[in-house]
Amino acid sequence: MSQSESFIEEVTEEVRRDRMFGLMRRYGWIAVLLVLLLVGSAAWIEWRKAQAQAAAQAMGDAMIAALEADESAARVDALAAIEAPGTGARVVRDFMTAAAMIETGNTDDARSLLATIAADGTVDAAYRQIAGFKALLLQADTLGLAERRLGFEGLAQTSAMLRLPAEEQLALIEIEEGQIDAAVARLQRLQADAEVTAGLRQRASQLIVALGGTLDGTGATGN
Repeated sequence: MSQSESFIEEVTEEVRRDRMFGLMRRYGWIAVLLVLLLVGSAAWIEWRKAQAQAAAQAMGDAMIAALEADESAARVDALAAIEAPGTGARVVRDFMTAAAMIETGNTDDARSLLATIAADGTVDAAYRQIAGFKALLLQADTLGLAERRLGFEGLAQTSAMLRLPAEEQLALIEIEEGQIDAAVARLQRLQADAEVTAGLRQRASQLIVALGGTLDGTGATGN
């Protein structure tokens, strides 16, 4: 390489260096700002996690304390007074409050609370369906058979989780209506379902036998 070429290369490198330093002086604050934002965001996320964990811990402690009350009415009051940090926590609190209300015999307020959960669009669909199912169960003595049938049929068709329990309730409604053959047939399908739990299968089997049906798939006798 000649001296002139070497000189040109050195000059070119110096120009590049000067340009780089110029760009750093001009735009370096942006890089610093980005670093600060990244560090600040990470710190904020960790703070939020710590806050959420502390709130969940506080709610858990409050719920344990509420459930330790000797009287059901006291448990209801203590549970209802708990501050829930989010939708999921609120739903858990309300389910437990409804259960305590049922213990006191206050089924009307329990049903109303469950119906509120079932109608809340911000709540996860699974929780809404469970609340609707429980609310229907609490209306066995006050809601007409046709309305109860409609509610349980809706759950059987739309909720994979509650399909079988809803079918059991539909069989009980058919028994109330005097449709013994239909009830036995439904219970036999329920008993043979691959997804049925052991407890539900046992209840279905007992009902089939009590209604005069058989466990081999034949209908009730004398109906």
